[in-house]
Amino acid sequence: MEFKQKDGNSEKLEVQGTLGASEVALTLDGPIGEKSSFIFSVRRSYLQLLFEALELPFLPTYNDVQFKIKTRLNDKNEITFIGLGALDQFDLNLKANETEEQQYILNYLPVNEQWNYTLGAVYKHYREKSYDTWVVSRNYLNNNSYKYQDNNEVDSLKTFDYQSTESETKFRYENTLRTNNGYKLNLGVGLEYTQYTNQTFRKEFVGLVPVDLNYNSSLDLWKWSAFGQISKGYFQNRLALSFGLRVDANNYSKSMSNLLDQFSPRLSASYKIRSEFSLNFNTGRYYQQPAYTTLGFINNSGDLINKENGLRYISVDHIVAGFEYLPTDQSVISLEGFYKYYRNYPFSVNDSIALANKGADYGTFGDEEVLSNAEGRAYGLEFLVRNRDLWGFNVVLSYTLVRSEFKKFDKNLEFSSKYVSTSWDSKHLLNLTATRDLKRNWQVGFKWRFVGGSPYTPFDRDKTSLISAWNVRGREYLDYSQLNSVRLDPFHQLDIRIDKQYFYNKWSLMFYVDIQNIYNFKSDEQDKYIPQSDNNGNFIIDPDNPDRYLMKTIVSDGSGTILPSLGIIIQF
Repeated sequence: MEFKQKDGNSEKLEVQGTLGASEVALTLDGPIGEKSSFIFSVRRSYLQLLFEALELPFLPTYNDVQFKIKTRLNDKNEITFIGLGALDQFDLNLKANETEEQQYILNYLPVNEQWNYTLGAVYKHYREKSYDTWVVSRNYLNNNSYKYQDNNEVDSLKTFDYQSTESETKFRYENTLRTNNGYKLNLGVGLEYTQYTNQTFRKEFVGLVPVDLNYNSSLDLWKWSAFGQISKGYFQNRLALSFGLRVDANNYSKSMSNLLDQFSPRLSASYKIRSEFSLNFNTGRYYQQPAYTTLGFINNSGDLINKENGLRYISVDHIVAGFEYLPTDQSVISLEGFYKYYRNYPFSVNDSIALANKGADYGTFGDEEVLSNAEGRAYGLEFLVRNRDLWGFNVVLSYTLVRSEFKKFDKNLEFSSKYVSTSWDSKHLLNLTATRDLKRNWQVGFKWRFVGGSPYTPFDRDKTSLISAWNVRGREYLDYSQLNSVRLDPFHQLDIRIDKQYFYNKWSLMFYVDIQNIYNFKSDEQDKYIPQSDNNGNFIIDPDNPDRYLMKTIVSDGSGTILPSLGIIIQF
């Protein structure tokens, strides 16, 4: 996907301020002299106040800022500067510990703070039939997270401490050319220098023994790439064809340094049977570098074990085909089938599952020993209907029927031909959004979404009850021999919003009411399995086995609540 910011207003300064129940924001937009324009936006949430009022055990605070400055030097040259930045803080609400559910969350949830920024410049030089694009940028991420047993901040009780930084300095050059005979060519190269650091202390429970993982990691990587694409319309542009190639490599190891090992061809075609009906097809192979946490993982022997294991780029083959129908100028209907096949996906040595079944929870992801041998697939259908004037409503309806599966790992430490659902295999995704403009500058809208039940893995109750195991993790351990063998109930939610705007001579005022989950749906959750506590809150040891806690099951009532929000937006 490609996101583009709009250009600033080249004629006058515009100011927009927003004050809502969850955030405050300010946007400035206007000219800088005769050749330049700018946009500047800053936002801060105060969700922590709302979450504290709702007695939730976690308190998030989000801050972000962005700007764009564009200068048209002359008819053939322009330059754009872009900046993004964010500071996210995630604290624990230790006062919200009255219920067993609150105590459970506080027992495992870490404190987290991260900040990041991206700065970049884009220079474009236009010719009669082509233009050059030069891009230079730098992005940086600083991530800190820690956890103490029972949230008692004594060093001897620290169970998790993670500090990492990622910085990427990138350069890219592209040339886009249109020929006299209708071809469009795009050619380019890229170069990137990356620095990654990681300081990790984590208590783990491996086998039946608690161990301390403690390492400092530092990586300096060079990455390089080249790409090209050619496209053309045929038969009076009824047939559109596009073919592309891309190659990627880095100097992490021999298994990633050869460009031809990451050779990615792509092909797309669209044919208009009639002006309102077209058939679409595209296919391609894509490569993605594994996460830096995986690249930089060091075992207790001090080795970059994943480098020694021949870690490779993740590979996925795509094929998509379908049709698009335009009944009117205001509507579109499309139906597409898709199939994706994953190769060289990181596979957890400790847990014997693909990492595709991890990463849906708080904490770090990918910092463990892996092998690049997992294989999986995702396939299904996507149906979309959009009508900009259906009984006065602008309506978008989308439905996706999807399966997401990875090959199962059998008892002989080999992959079988059988597939098992991943944690993302919800099967059904339905979204309906509608908005309508009413008289006197009123606007109403709603969004309803339905998601099929997600699969989950039952707990390993025997392992979880061990005192040494529970004190390390503070929550249940999963029984991966029953990977994603149970499903939750489906989820659905309705959100509504009402806006009213007033226009004055040089400014406007808008009020809005936004209510999420208006019918207070409670989403299904897996039951909890926790130690029993005495009147002082201390865990009770099993009198028949001093190595274990006495355990109990908390039957989940589901999660979810009505979230109303009020806001004011001023523009001038």
